Parts: sequence; C-alpha cells; structure tokens
Amino acid sequence: MKWKFATAALACLCLSMLASAGPVHNPRSPLLGAWALDLTKMPVTYGTPPQSVTYTFADVGQGKWQTSIDIVGKDGSVRHMVSHYTRDGQAVKIEGDQLEADSVAVSAPAPNILVMGLAKDKRPGSTRVYSVSADGREMIESAVNVGDDGMPFVRTFRFTRLGK
Repeated sequence: MKWKFATAALACLCLSMLASAGPVHNPRSPLLGAWALDLTKMPVTYGTPPQSVTYTFADVGQGKWQTSIDIVGKDGSVRHMVSHYTRDGQAVKIEGDQLEADSVAVSAPAPNILVMGLAKDKRPGSTRVYSVSADGREMIESAVNVGDDGMPFVRTFRFTRLGK
C-alpha cells in the first residue's frame, strides 16, 4: 500500500512541476528583419562607399534562416547574395554574387549576436560579427579580415532597422 501512495505522490509532484514550468518560450531574434547600412558612418579605410547596402535576415522555418544582401554600386550595378543555413556553424553555399565569398558558416551565441565565417575557393575569408542594440534599432557589424600585408584588421559598420 505504501508503494501505491509513494507512486501516486511522485506522479502528482511531477505533474505539478510540469504545470508550473509554463510554456517553452522561444524569443524572436532581434536580428530578424531588414537593415540599411549607414553610409554616413563608414570607416575611413573602406574607400568609396556604395550607393546602398541592405541586409535581410529571415526565419524560413524548420530551424533555418536566410540572409539576403544587396549592394548597389555608385554606378547602379547590383550585387545580390543569399544563403540558407541553420545557425550551427556548418558551412553552406552562397547563392548569387560570389565576388567576396562562396560559402558561409553561421552561429548565434545569443539572440542578438550572429557570427559569420566566410570562405572563397575553400580558403578562409573574413569573419563578421553582428550585434543588435538593446532597443533593436541599430545593428553593428564588426568585419575582421587580413590585409595584403598579412596583418589583421577590424572595420565597424553601422546599420539601421528598416520598416519600424
């Protein structure tokens, strides 16, 4: 009889713990949405800035994200890149323009942080770290690369959210 009471008590305890735990909350990442590069705050070492740069991060379901990048040159030419990935650090192919990179690996160590490793022809390219401000209006891109002299450098780019 004691074991029946103990089993029933344990079952009640487990059910009450599950009920009090509440629903699982999966917050929407503040990275999602469209972002425009603030051309007025370009690094002086960049050179001539393009006409515009737009990044769009979208959740396409089943744990996958899509990043679309559109760069409009001063002459009106458009470079368009798209990648579809899970944020698990595994490399995927970049579709469209591959001037800078042909593959990317992405991870997200926090909801407002995204890390991208880029490669071209199976050789390391640049590393990009994206972080969104607490108010969700600004995204900072820290772009790490190696110059022709073999020395690493970091450039910082500022984006503003579009559509809000």
